[in-house]
This record gives sequence, C-alpha cells and structure tokens, in this order.
Amino acid sequence: MDIDDLTIGEAKKLACLFNAKHEEKTGDCCHPMVGKRCLIRTYSAGVHIGDVVLVNGMEVQLKNALRLWKWEGGGLSLSAVANNGIVKGRLNKTGEVYLTNVIEFIPTTKDAEKTFAKFIED
Repeated sequence: MDIDDLTIGEAKKLACLFNAKHEEKTGDCCHPMVGKRCLIRTYSAGVHIGDVVLVNGMEVQLKNALRLWKWEGGGLSLSAVANNGIVKGRLNKTGEVYLTNVIEFIPTTKDAEKTFAKFIED
C-alpha cells in the first residue's frame, strides 16, 4: 500500500498512533468506525446511513448521508438491513449531517448499499 492511497479514515488512525493527546481532547481520533460507511441508529433522530467522519462520545458526523424512513425485506433488525439490504423502502439524501444520541454503528456491505440506491427519493 502506498501512503498516497490512504483513505481519510486510515490517515486519521495513523495520525492517532502519533498523537494520543488529540484523542483525549476530541474523543474522535481512534474510533473504529471513523472512515467506514455505516448504518447509524439514534435515540430520537431515526436511522441514517453514511460515511463516518467524526465521533465524539454519542455524537457523530456523517457525509454522503441518507435517512432511512422505512424498509421492507432484508430482515427485521437493522443488522440485517446493513448486511443484506432492503427489498423496498424510502430513503432521502441528507448530504452532511451531525447526529446526537447515537446508540449503534453497523458497517454496511456493498451489496446492501446497492439496494439502498434503488429507493432514494429526492
């Protein structure tokens, strides 16, 4: 792997190895989900799917985000939705979003992402 090919998440993890004090101040540096595409469940803001760029305690910033309004198929659990995708549903683009009271991160699969794309409403 070439250093020029690192993702932002990988670069943050690498920087964290050399700057532990940054992690103590912000809480975001070494979170294992930074740099991953995840399904995020919150207490009161619903379910979102996006690229995790910042984690600070129970607060998360996503880019390229979608809000999942409803789904059918793929299973009852959000874990199944993140892994298998959906058969029918409603999602809308939110772009960048900052969420509070996050209670669950589930990395999504490429196969699941393909199914989400079919049901994005403008």
